[in-house]
Amino acid sequence: MKFRPLHDRVVVKRADAETKSAGGIIIPDTAGEKPQQGEIVAVGPGGRDEAGKLVPLDVKKGDKILFGKWSGTEVKIDGKELLIMKESDIMGVLDK
Repeated sequence: MKFRPLHDRVVVKRADAETKSAGGIIIPDTAGEKPQQGEIVAVGPGGRDEAGKLVPLDVKKGDKILFGKWSGTEVKIDGKELLIMKESDIMGVLDK
């Protein structure tokens, strides 16, 4: 199934959680926090301004992003756990 977000929404694949601490302690899945970064899988066409003109998004597919702890809605598409969020929920793009 193919999913295309509408308006200013993006689909994000959350980064994998760390399974070891810096000191080498193994963290179980139930105790670890979900990462607040991920990769954009799909983007919508953009929002509309007051005049009805299409305003494209500042992010693109493949961007690594940082988002808020409670941002987005978790969904499962084709067995993959993804997040759907508005562009305004994104704090920034991580550069290499």
